[in-house]
Amino acid sequence: MARGTLRIYLGAAPGVGKTYAMLSEAHRRVERGTDCVVAFVEHHHRPRTEVMLHGLEQLPRREIEYRGGIFTEMDVDAVLRRAPKVALVDELAHTNVPGSRNTKRWQDVEELLAAGIDVISTVNIQHLESLGDVVESITGVRQRETVPDEVVRRADQIELVDMSPQALRRRMAHGNIYKPDKVDAALSNYFRPGNLTALRELALLWVADRVDAYLTEYRSEHRVSTIWGSRERIVVGLTGGPEGRTLIRRAARLAEKGAGGEVMAVYISRSDGLTAVSPKELALQRTLVEDLGGTFHQVVGDDIPAALLDFARGVNATQIVLGVSRRRSWQYVFGPGVGATVARESGPDLDVHLITHAEVGMGRGLPVARGARLGRSRVIGGWLAGVLGPFLLTWLLNSVVPDIGLANDMLLFLTLTVAAALLGGLLPALASAVVGSTLLNWFFTPPVHTLTIADPQNIVAIVVFVGVAVAVASVVDLAARRTHQAARLRAESEILSFLAGNVLRGETGLEDLLERVRETFGMESVALLERAGEKDPWTCAGSVGPRPATTPDAADVDVPVGDHMALSLRGRVLPAADRRVLAAFAAQAAVVVDRRRLKGEADRAEKLAEGNRIRTALLAAVSHDLRTPLAGIKAAVTSLRSDDVEWSEEDQAELLEAIEEGADRLDQLVGNLLDMSRLQTGTVAPVLRETDLDEVVPMALGGVPEDSVELDIPETLPMVHVDRGLLERAVANVVENAVKHSPPGEKVLVSASALANRVEVRVVDRGPGVPDEAKERIFEPFQRYGDSPRGVGVGLGLAVARGFTEALRGTVHAEDTPGGGLTMVLSVPMAPERLEQPALPATAGP
Repeated sequence: MARGTLRIYLGAAPGVGKTYAMLSEAHRRVERGTDCVVAFVEHHHRPRTEVMLHGLEQLPRREIEYRGGIFTEMDVDAVLRRAPKVALVDELAHTNVPGSRNTKRWQDVEELLAAGIDVISTVNIQHLESLGDVVESITGVRQRETVPDEVVRRADQIELVDMSPQALRRRMAHGNIYKPDKVDAALSNYFRPGNLTALRELALLWVADRVDAYLTEYRSEHRVSTIWGSRERIVVGLTGGPEGRTLIRRAARLAEKGAGGEVMAVYISRSDGLTAVSPKELALQRTLVEDLGGTFHQVVGDDIPAALLDFARGVNATQIVLGVSRRRSWQYVFGPGVGATVARESGPDLDVHLITHAEVGMGRGLPVARGARLGRSRVIGGWLAGVLGPFLLTWLLNSVVPDIGLANDMLLFLTLTVAAALLGGLLPALASAVVGSTLLNWFFTPPVHTLTIADPQNIVAIVVFVGVAVAVASVVDLAARRTHQAARLRAESEILSFLAGNVLRGETGLEDLLERVRETFGMESVALLERAGEKDPWTCAGSVGPRPATTPDAADVDVPVGDHMALSLRGRVLPAADRRVLAAFAAQAAVVVDRRRLKGEADRAEKLAEGNRIRTALLAAVSHDLRTPLAGIKAAVTSLRSDDVEWSEEDQAELLEAIEEGADRLDQLVGNLLDMSRLQTGTVAPVLRETDLDEVVPMALGGVPEDSVELDIPETLPMVHVDRGLLERAVANVVENAVKHSPPGEKVLVSASALANRVEVRVVDRGPGVPDEAKERIFEPFQRYGDSPRGVGVGLGLAVARGFTEALRGTVHAEDTPGGGLTMVLSVPMAPERLEQPALPATAGP
């Protein structure tokens, strides 16, 4: 039986219309005569979605009893018995109620697909498993229900259901997504414009990557080698010269002219060791292209035009941007250059732009960091000049300019030997001297056409010629080697200078440094290994690249750093000349590790300093704020103990009330100080369990007057997963702060609602409010902003509330109350068991 096909409607957030689009597709298929049924669709009491269910066959759901409640799930067996052509299954990431056939709904869908049933489903971008951390950093909400990315990627069709953040918020405000009592909380939290914009971008990028994967797969299956210009991808070929910045900016302007244009800068490095450019210049160009929204790539290849074209075709590029050659006019005798070669071999599907710049015709300069080895073309030229050149010169001297004298003949042959030395080094020059002396003896030294020499002076001349030729060749070869050695040393010094500057300034992390080592030497992977002692196992302090070495013995190249650290590289064996620079890299890597550890110690020292500051402030608070209630208590007690005054019952009651108020105030101050001490020392260990808010919040109001607070805690509110004592203390501090700043006669409203997988407690007052720039500062210890005449305390209430809330994996922040005042919002996680119940429409729906 053939496997069924899976079609997924993907949305950026709840409410964009995924379920509506799925039901519309079902109606279209039914009209075409397709056997289509609703296996499970959750309309969440949204009228427009509910209407779309009319006219479609709905299969009965399976009822499951769990913890005293009845829940409904998709009946997989009923769907398999019905065996429709197409089944609609909503909310692919849903977690089934315990006791169901499978744990997750996507596993139910897999069974239907295996039975040959086509499935249409829905999912939100925040439910993809790989994006959980990203979504949490954006929205502050951790998604409990997720689906593996591979399940969605395997779908035969993925359709994005898109809606602008403004339109989605309008739908929310009109009550088309959540019930009216949850709209305000949703708009001010999860459905903020910034959250929706970021989620929309995630969805668009994910779908775009999936489209690229489809295209790459299709091109591979159908062996399509030509470039398909589905969108503009511009490859910038960099040489490491200063003109690279001009090329990058020009490519960025070209990319801006087309929708979705992408810039990829690539530097082709040789395979024989160090790169042939200034690392500083290349780093500047890498930063520039990344600042302009592009990407930087470094590949290894000895044939630069071929490597550049292979890279461009591999990424399906449509354009290549190159700079006009920096060669001087006479240098073109050695070849047409990279630009001309790439333009000639690019083919009709790849445009090549040659950009003029200030370095045109300025010369290419000496090759940096290429070692003492001459280029292949120069060696070939040297051998041609040294072996074929003497024969050509002999023909010219015999045919064109005969009888110019033996001395002139020797000078011409000597010139040819010097040219061979300049081009190919010592060996071609020696070959030229041997061949040239033989031809001089045979054709130009009497008696000609024999190897004998009649005149002794000619013997001396031939010997001198050979000696001078060998000497000149040796000197020229030595000079070439010294030049290349100097160039290599200059390259090494530039690398080390730039490296040391970055490391000492703290601009390079360990991974960045190891990546620089990998790119510089063209290695597969680099790892920094360390161990505590000689017999201890090696551990990895940092690595880059695939399959890093786990021990120095497993590496192709290892450089020890001290007694207990080693830099290990995999890829190839490096020549001895490169190990000197590699040793410097290893030493700098050790410096980075040491600096990271020192930074950790500095952070700990900073925490100690912060603790000292807290203790100093604590002493100041004790010396003032604690003495005030103590002084009142002592005065009242002294008055009551006085024997020379007869106190009436009313006076005694008033003095006792003053003692009680002072004791309560003192108890509150001491409690906050002890709580802050626990937070600072990290000794807060919450015991998390399921708790009802309507049991916690009323207990937190014991320290405020009865008629100062209005409660609105629904009985149907889900249970929360918190430490009851810590939450009670946090709510108490926030409510007491709100009551203290509320005008006389105005009640503080304490309400609660559920949003996504969290429960929010909102404490609303009508006081003077707090400016935006001070909304975070009021949560710092010993901060009191705009205290009223009734204000007392050391400024720890809100700091303790935030500390306790964060210990419960929650958040607390301040917002403006519409119409004036301040609203404190405490958000705590919902109980895990409740997260699995399908009755909650928190994160699902169209």
